[in-house]
Amino acid sequence: MTSEVDLITRLLQVINDDIVPLTAAGVAEGNKLFGAAILDKRDLSVVIAETNNEIDNPLWHGEVHALKKFYELPRSERPSTSDCLFLATHEPCSLCLSAITWTGFDNFWFLFSHTDSRDSFAIPHDLRILQEVFGVAPGGYARSNAYWSAHAITEELAALPPAQAAPLQAQVSALRQTYDQLSSDYQASKAENDIPLA
Repeated sequence: MTSEVDLITRLLQVINDDIVPLTAAGVAEGNKLFGAAILDKRDLSVVIAETNNEIDNPLWHGEVHALKKFYELPRSERPSTSDCLFLATHEPCSLCLSAITWTGFDNFWFLFSHTDSRDSFAIPHDLRILQEVFGVAPGGYARSNAYWSAHAITEELAALPPAQAAPLQAQVSALRQTYDQLSSDYQASKAENDIPLA
């Protein structure tokens, strides 16, 4: 059984080592900074990691693009979604929440919240769509429901003893700096792409 500390350590490692390099390349092409990975619950190995690819298709959000690539794996190499952990760099939008649900995951984890996406990364669409289309106030969707449970890494860290949380908080701070730079790069170039909700 993996401890909470070991799990969070691994999730942060996957973001840093597997997702960030893909996202940096994607942002350089004009995509947003959202990414995702699917991990095998048994050993937390990465099954697939991907990033946003909206310049090819506005539906290829980081999470949906990861799912697309996941289902392109040969069936013999693709574990059941019930045996996987879903990791998103940012709290999934309504499109991605639905995709995670329809594909049968019973969980997802995320690092940055919808509020972070709006306030820190200047991408307000997740919260605006939830409010305008679904009438859901910020943070108002059910994080625990009949389909899945959602876990905010920062909230899980806050519940740990300070001695255990401190080194992980340092990793989160470093990742935030990385994503701040990716955000600056994206914002500086987004006028050059034709993503509908840039």
